[in-house]
Amino acid sequence: MTGKVRIGVIGAGMIGNEHLKNFGQLGDVEVAGVADALPQAAERRAREHGVKVYETPQALIDDASIDAVVIGVPNRYHAPLAIEAMEHGKHVLLEKPMAVSERAAREILETQRRTGRVLMMAHQMRWSGVARAAKAKIDAGELGRIYNAKAGWFRRKGIPGWGSWFTRMDEAGGGPLIDIGVHMLDLTLHLMGNPKPVSVFGTTYAEFGPRREGIGNWGTPDWNGYYDVEDLATALIKLDNGATLSLEVSWAAHSAGLPEQPFVHLMGTEGGIGIIGDRGTFVTHRDGQVVEEELNPAEGEADRLMLSRHFVECVREGKEPISPALSGYVNNRILSAIYESSRTGNEVKLSWD
Repeated sequence: MTGKVRIGVIGAGMIGNEHLKNFGQLGDVEVAGVADALPQAAERRAREHGVKVYETPQALIDDASIDAVVIGVPNRYHAPLAIEAMEHGKHVLLEKPMAVSERAAREILETQRRTGRVLMMAHQMRWSGVARAAKAKIDAGELGRIYNAKAGWFRRKGIPGWGSWFTRMDEAGGGPLIDIGVHMLDLTLHLMGNPKPVSVFGTTYAEFGPRREGIGNWGTPDWNGYYDVEDLATALIKLDNGATLSLEVSWAAHSAGLPEQPFVHLMGTEGGIGIIGDRGTFVTHRDGQVVEEELNPAEGEADRLMLSRHFVECVREGKEPISPALSGYVNNRILSAIYESSRTGNEVKLSWD
């Protein structure tokens, strides 16, 4: 396509505001407007960014002059809005998680394949400097075959918005597993070369939230609401290339000695990489000795700005994004399998057609 890509943002919260700021920095983009279920929130963002306000998300989607939409709303509304947007000919940048369930994620994937629209998952961790440096080493063969990985993110006191949509299964689809665990799952599978999961065994716990303990600073509490999600999850995932991935995440836990930062540890036949927060380490054997080197982050723009630029490039050229619809669906299948395994106490087998 030629001319500026016209983008509308659905969701006027903190995430939507980030997208408004980032797309507003790109010269080949026109931010067409913003919509939110709360009109006053959309009006505030529209004033801040000097863009049009739409009365409803549907009004924005119905605007034939808009090429693409960004969806940054509570998880429950990801699927209906993404599907509606693609059926109206819009390309979609969708915040994580793809959906609240495997079934809803499958509907999004099928709609994307049927309509041929670009659907990109907004997994900004793939774009961090340390993640891109790690991917470069992996692609250069310096790790050999990656056969084991450990990933996670422990928060000791970080339950967001107690009683709000964050802590309601029907609204969010889960707790820390679907909130921050999806980031670590997505990044690790990306670095491993996107192998498919074939079996999952997992357990979830709710030890803090039901007691109104472990509450953090993110989100606005609703003390008339409720808490029916986990606050810690652990899982072992077997992949179709023989590798294993262990995942551990929490919103609240007495995690003594563990860093309160996202982490990924990749173990390969020729080398390994450890990432904690924004720092990385490469380790290998040379001349019979263990050699450890700091992994220098790749240079470039901020992760979300690079993500925005890539989305526009995919819309212009009609190419598949680095984080396509299929990656979102795979993530959701694993998350759903972890919850199912926790409910039943059994391993969950996954097959792929």
